[in-house]
Amino acid sequence: MLRCSNIVKHYRGSRVLHNVSISVKPGEMTALIGPSGAGKSTVLRILACLEAPESGTIAIDDDEYCYPADPGTPAPQPWPRLTAVFQQLFLWPHMTLRENITLPLRLRQIPDIDKRVRALIERFDMSEFIDRYPNQVSGGQRQRAAIARALALKPVYLLLDEITSALDVEQAAAIIKHLDSLKADNIGILMITHYLGFLQRSADQIIFMEDGKVAENGGREILVNPKSSGMQRFLSSFNEIESTIS
Repeated sequence: MLRCSNIVKHYRGSRVLHNVSISVKPGEMTALIGPSGAGKSTVLRILACLEAPESGTIAIDDDEYCYPADPGTPAPQPWPRLTAVFQQLFLWPHMTLRENITLPLRLRQIPDIDKRVRALIERFDMSEFIDRYPNQVSGGQRQRAAIARALALKPVYLLLDEITSALDVEQAAAIIKHLDSLKADNIGILMITHYLGFLQRSADQIIFMEDGKVAENGGREILVNPKSSGMQRFLSSFNEIESTIS
């Protein structure tokens, strides 16, 4: 299990995370939702070891990582058991999508690289554009390549930060279809998203954050019967947007 416990984080003297505790199980989809500024992306960056909290613990199974008590002691790292895909994707622009996916495998001197990459190309339907550069393909195609690169090292946990936010409905639906298949491979997914329809169908656990705190969590039923006033307001705003569009 991937978990963070009692995480506290400050920026410029202001507390942005207040004793946040989250757990993600292999083979399950955990969705992190909430208004902008709630602290969702900060949680993902801390879990990915890109930022350090002031206090709290982060662990995969029984292994704590990133922040040893003694700063002079090397900390165990979560990679490749954990990988992440952020909204910006961070694909190397001077490399083809194939080269982007292959790079982490070559750096770790993984055997059978070509076989592993071929399997990812087939899984994400990328054969028609895999040898193009990031600026030569669509946003949805870049997203697929970024997810494939994250999966190349065969992680147990995958962190996704609003990866469908810049996509049109058709592209987002294609990405979501691929994510559904990852659960069957026993990969645990922690995903920040505002696609409530997707959550109602696929999420095993939903965590609502507000003002740097976990305000409510549970199964898909909390989308229908939220208990906290913050989540009630959050869901109401989505219903108002949908009514305006329709």
